[in-house]
Amino acid sequence: MLETVKYLLGSAGASGYGSKSTAENVTEQSPDLRSVTAIITGATSGIGSETARVLAKRGVKLILPARSVKAAEETKTRILSEVPEAEIIVMALDLSSLSSVRNFVAEFEYLNFPLNLLINNAGKFAHQHAISEDGIEMTFATNHLGHFLLTKLLLKKMIETANETGVQGRIVNVSSSIHGWFSGDSIQYLRLITKDKSQYDATRAYALSKLANVLHTKELARVLKKTGANVTVNCVHPGIVRTRLTREREGLVTDLVFFLTSKLLKTIPQAAATTCYVATHPRLANVSGKYFADCNEVCSSKLGSNSTEAARIWSASEIMVAKNSNANLDPLEASLL
Repeated sequence: MLETVKYLLGSAGASGYGSKSTAENVTEQSPDLRSVTAIITGATSGIGSETARVLAKRGVKLILPARSVKAAEETKTRILSEVPEAEIIVMALDLSSLSSVRNFVAEFEYLNFPLNLLINNAGKFAHQHAISEDGIEMTFATNHLGHFLLTKLLLKKMIETANETGVQGRIVNVSSSIHGWFSGDSIQYLRLITKDKSQYDATRAYALSKLANVLHTKELARVLKKTGANVTVNCVHPGIVRTRLTREREGLVTDLVFFLTSKLLKTIPQAAATTCYVATHPRLANVSGKYFADCNEVCSSKLGSNSTEAARIWSASEIMVAKNSNANLDPLEASLL
């Protein structure tokens, strides 16, 4: 009850910020960011668009990959109208397609840019069951697997940039408190909904993908620490906000839920605050593998804190993204072996 009251009042936590803080508020004390290059997925609308706008305002050079290049160009135009000096490059990327992820990374590497910051923000809530071109349930493929491969392929560039500049690289995975709604065997459930459409539940599938974001963060932090890389990774819950993420669930029930919870909803500038705080604030130097909400470190779910489950999701993901995997071998079957 006390935490709910604090949330509604916007009371500041240990960081000095709270649920009412905005992305502009939390970046006011950031160091000079004009030497920073960032990739932000899902920046065509909502939280991602606001994150891109504020970081551009602080001088960050932006790479905006998007499935809809037209939508990304519109975002670029909106930002440039406010920040004419901003440097923004739009590129094509469909996170549900592993080949598209590989093509994007190849094109980015050809540009020979540094990479200081990777914000894995894009998300999909699919009411209708669908399978990706790689044979994986679409929500998981988009929200976790695409970002897993993207991060894996960009990590070398991030480590090189950190070593050359002496500036610590940061990876931010945007998850959701809904990750705590998932229970059970994650890989078995993914296999079930990939193989059997009748078993698909949109909310549980979304919760699984968000749990995978949390577990990816935990295991990647361990790997980075083990290898001595000057790169951190953290995970954030942006808060409850009505964005285009729910566009496939518009209707009376959804409208009623949002009306009843309206006092808990954040504005988009407030929802982008935690991402921007974790991405830029000097207080978070050397902080890695943590979960944040309302710009403060909090605990993830019990399953989200499970190191064994994190290693298991990591191993399964490695198998699913393997380029040289046997075409006749079901990656989900292989991940269970």
